[in-house]
Amino acid sequence: MAGDLISRKVFLHYAVGGVLAASAGSPPCAAATVSSAIKLTIPAARGGINDLAGRLVARHLGRFIDGNPTINADNDQHGGVALANRFAAPDAPPEIAIVQRAVPQLAIQGDASVKFDPLKLNWLGSLSSFANDAYVLIVNARHPAKTVWDLAPPAPPALIGGDAPGSTNLVFALIAKQALKLNIEVKDGFSGAAGMFFAMMNGDLDGQVIGLNSLMANQPELWRQNEVRPLLQFGRRTRHPLLKDVPLASEYTKDSDALRLVAFAEAPLSMALPFMAPASLAVERAQMLQQAFMSMMRDRDFLADAARVKLDITPVSAERVRQIIAVMVATPKDLIARYNAITTV
Repeated sequence: MAGDLISRKVFLHYAVGGVLAASAGSPPCAAATVSSAIKLTIPAARGGINDLAGRLVARHLGRFIDGNPTINADNDQHGGVALANRFAAPDAPPEIAIVQRAVPQLAIQGDASVKFDPLKLNWLGSLSSFANDAYVLIVNARHPAKTVWDLAPPAPPALIGGDAPGSTNLVFALIAKQALKLNIEVKDGFSGAAGMFFAMMNGDLDGQVIGLNSLMANQPELWRQNEVRPLLQFGRRTRHPLLKDVPLASEYTKDSDALRLVAFAEAPLSMALPFMAPASLAVERAQMLQQAFMSMMRDRDFLADAARVKLDITPVSAERVRQIIAVMVATPKDLIARYNAITTV
């Protein structure tokens, strides 16, 4: 067990140093009091998957740090880009965070608000590799399309819903329309999958793109009663065991440009729930946190708690997260420009 524990002295030295840097002139006793707990920032509202994941880690990670420090989860709705910008600063606060999986990709896309290099942040790892999930294009069972090939022109169009710009469901809907050339129309601006399901049931939408596990967990009756029909899978190299008759995007088209766009869109899914620490964190301290993070994900109590909140844990190491980001960084500029043109609404 000793090899899995972070030296409390080392971590407190980092925490106290960070607090003193952020609050010049604070008395030593105040700094010591703050350093007895670690802040975990969640750049999202309460109740979503990032909030559930962040609070899950906050409940357990302290047990794998020597001295069992309290991990305090705090929601900050300024967003993941603002958080990553803050973590990239030399005087970054002494905290850890979960961040939306698409945030590193925004830096690679050249988003004007980005002021961080995703390869310089200290990644702790990810709770999920998306290995047991899939993003699925679904339509109402009453829609005439029985397979994805029934959406190939000149078939009648399907009206597919989408969330806010940059959301995974909207990105894949736009990729399906523009890169795969499916005859669909995309209506964005919905607030989450629930609103889109309501519109589907009312006949205002024909379908949406959604995570399979989310569909089964949040709309179990629609799934069990076959009220929705899956047509296409994203985010997988092989067909999901529950979707053996549903093709992958790579099976629908052999167009190399379209497949490269799909691969770039899918890349963040392989690090679906990533956690990070500031870029200024010393290498040895980052390695200690990374080790604690991975030890936590092998823990029986942690896994039981994750199952209770319906989070599927397929651990991704910090090094693997960096590799995924590095592959995205190497994406040709012309492909990124086309991706930006397709996904900007």
